[in-house]
Amino acid sequence: MQSLTKHITLKHLLINNQRMIGLQFHPDKVIQALIKELPAPRWSKEFAMVYINNTKENLDQIFEKFRGVAWINGNSFFKEKILRDNEPVDINWYRKRAKTTTYKYVPEEYLLKLELKRYALNTCKIYISLFEKFINHYPDKDIMELSEQEVRSYLQLLIHQNKSNSYINQSINSIKFYYEVVLGMPNRFYSIERPRKQQKLPQVLSKEEILAMIANTNNIKHRCIVSLLYSAGLRRSELLDLKIEDIDSKRMLIHIKNAKNNKDRFSLLSETVLKDLRVYYKEWKPKEYLFEGVKGSQYSGSSIKEIVVKAAEKSKINRRITPHMLRHSFATHLLENGTDLRYIQTLLGHSSTKTTEIYTQVAISNFKSIKNPLDL
Repeated sequence: MQSLTKHITLKHLLINNQRMIGLQFHPDKVIQALIKELPAPRWSKEFAMVYINNTKENLDQIFEKFRGVAWINGNSFFKEKILRDNEPVDINWYRKRAKTTTYKYVPEEYLLKLELKRYALNTCKIYISLFEKFINHYPDKDIMELSEQEVRSYLQLLIHQNKSNSYINQSINSIKFYYEVVLGMPNRFYSIERPRKQQKLPQVLSKEEILAMIANTNNIKHRCIVSLLYSAGLRRSELLDLKIEDIDSKRMLIHIKNAKNNKDRFSLLSETVLKDLRVYYKEWKPKEYLFEGVKGSQYSGSSIKEIVVKAAEKSKINRRITPHMLRHSFATHLLENGTDLRYIQTLLGHSSTKTTEIYTQVAISNFKSIKNPLDL
């Protein structure tokens, strides 16, 4: 098979609100001569590449014209995230909202793309809310007319309003999602600067504080919820999605399905928690989800938070406690007990050990062995 040394990379471009195919390549007389034979090729000074109209016919011509001459790299051009067959996200209530003429609502194609890509419900809510704030900042302008400079001006406003770096980054993501994912224009705002990511250390509870919280829950159901968040290192959404069959008492494992980034994983099932779960099951008789609300519906995230907060208050823990702190505590306590970092990474479902390594900065077991220079 012939090895092609010439390369052309295809790019999505938006020029004068029209979709274009950008062709990026190293200067080459053969490629340049063949490009002149494509339909109406033009040069973009802004993007520093040749472009033609984005049509199926033109795309077919590119592959036909350069067959055997150059390798066409269409990885980013055709890239579409493949997602697993998890449960669809219900965001229909955004469509059914009572609407006014003085407010600009997220376009239908935005909602449709969120559904097709099966983004987590919480991500959908954040993107829709933040994108609507952005487009309503420019009430008299069509979305397609907004420029990069106007995006920058809006982000500068958020900075002046003392919004957090996380808030600003999520705002950028919601805007880029529309132009780059919904409209298929990758890197439309590629030069927009992002605030530096703040590296905050996870907040951790002591083992004694967690045991006190478990002891100070209102009933067996609440006891199981707090215990599972800690003993399995679960995210709140993962706990809510647990079904009865996900508890594997024979292998003492919990099967966590379709978690963050659509990953499955297993985590530990505590023998103590299993005993409580059996008592809970006989008393509450859940039908599908392990924890259910009224009429068998899925339990709510706000209820989980309220249970954790009240248990902390009863335990006289005088600081703000969140469900996620129990997950942080699970990882930190495992590390302090000598568990290998790679095992902790697997239990937490982290893609990289770099994410898990942050717990080495809060684990105190290693610090205890260090002699303070003042005491030497």
